Amino acid sequence: MAERKNSFAVIGLGAFGSTVAVELARLGAYVLGVDLDDRRVARVADQLAEAKILDATDETALREAGFDRYGAVLVAIGESLEASILATLNARLVGCRTVWVKARDKTHHRILSRLGVDRVILPEIEMGQHVAQMLHNPLVRDYASLGNGFFAMSLDVPAPLDGRRIASLDLARHGLRALALMRGTKALDLADDPVLAREDHLVLLGRDSDLRRFGDAL
Repeated sequence: MAERKNSFAVIGLGAFGSTVAVELARLGAYVLGVDLDDRRVARVADQLAEAKILDATDETALREAGFDRYGAVLVAIGESLEASILATLNARLVGCRTVWVKARDKTHHRILSRLGVDRVILPEIEMGQHVAQMLHNPLVRDYASLGNGFFAMSLDVPAPLDGRRIASLDLARHGLRALALMRGTKALDLADDPVLAREDHLVLLGRDSDLRRFGDAL
């Protein structure tokens, strides 16, 4: 069968899996959500293109549900390490092209990495790090890992920087680069070296240690 365009299958409809599935559907994707728990399936059934009671540890069940037709599969089983690993293996066996998996801890992460999945997610750890960055510096609005040790950080422009131009911050000396300056819903042209204003959002690229030093200095 031909692959469905802009389509996703989510295995495990707990808090994490159901949130991902419903948000993908809201964004216009065709989403299949499956779980062994009929109550979880019922909670999202009217928000997804398809929702099924299905045992993802059964390779035949995945084949019959046409999992190989979906652009990407997310295994979001959190309760059972064995079920998560079996579902991941089955997703590969039935021909799923892209497989992302939620890991519950670092041991689970290591096992999944050896199975060759496309991405392993540790939502509790990743969100914990995210929140810590924002708690540590109240000016940080958002913080995202871009891989290879680099991060993007969105800062509220503080009073001391009000009226200064971006060039005057000498970001390169700090090992940083400005990616964007948002004023409300408008992105200002960085080539014009705009003047910073209170409540602007300045998005910076750099390594974690450099971003933290710059943020602390503000």
